[in-house]
Amino acid sequence: DINMPRMGGIEFIEKVKANSKFKVIPVLVLTTESQDRMKSKGKKAGAAGWLVKPFKPQQLIDVVEKFVR
Repeated sequence: DINMPRMGGIEFIEKVKANSKFKVIPVLVLTTESQDRMKSKGKKAGAAGWLVKPFKPQQLIDVVEKFVR
C-alpha cells in the first residue's frame, strides 16, 4: 500500500529495489490511491503494477499471472 504509517509505499519500493537481492522481484501496489501522479511515482520507484482498492479478485489474479509465467 502507498499509505503506510512508518514508511510510505513509494519509499518501501525504493528501498527494496535498491537491494540487489530483490531488484528483479516485481512489486505490485494495492492501494486506494488512483491519481496518475502517484502511479507515476510508483512506476519511477520500480513498481511493476498498480491496483486500486477496491478491486475484484479476478483483477488481482490476472495481474499476478503476468509475473509468474
